[in-house]
Amino acid sequence: MPGPLDGILVVSLEQAVAAPYLSCRLADAGARVIKVERPEGDFARNYDTVVHGESAYFVWLNRGKESIQLDIKVAEDLDFMKKIISQADIFIQNLAPGTAARYGLGNEALQAENPRLITVDISGYGEEGPYAKMKAYDMLVQSETGLASVTGSPEGPGRVGVSVCDIAAGMHGLVGVLEALYERERTGLGRCIKSTLFAGMADWMTVPLL
Repeated sequence: MPGPLDGILVVSLEQAVAAPYLSCRLADAGARVIKVERPEGDFARNYDTVVHGESAYFVWLNRGKESIQLDIKVAEDLDFMKKIISQADIFIQNLAPGTAARYGLGNEALQAENPRLITVDISGYGEEGPYAKMKAYDMLVQSETGLASVTGSPEGPGRVGVSVCDIAAGMHGLVGVLEALYERERTGLGRCIKSTLFAGMADWMTVPLL
């Protein structure tokens, strides 16, 4: 049975958890998802070997996708990348802030070629400001947003045992994509969606912070 997103093409230049979570949910809904991996592969492949020799995270987050290895530092690979994006409905990336734009994969350049394209930029802290270039890790963001202060034990704070900051960023990105697809039906135009690990968890932390 075709899903609600049957016929939608997604290209996702992704690694780790947040972006793969988003693209996996789109694949679950029937979209065709092409996962673009670095030459050495998504590093989440090597998190562990508990699923018949494969990483539990990788198997969980990448079911139902197609995969291709491309090196955007190589001109031929970059040209091929742009070609498939030109035919896509959605482009997702979670490279370091500014990297996609440096290779001509920023939302402005891509939407100039394909106005219907919906782009999603996922980062730790956003693409501007003093924290933009900071490395973002789930455990670190759990501490920075205060999540670790409302869990743990009486002896001290503790990390939630699931990558909730990554998942929150992926979920917020998913909501934005579905809204953008609906909007595109009326306007014919795509839009740029930005989702961050910090903002996603900060939103969830509103009540305890207040």
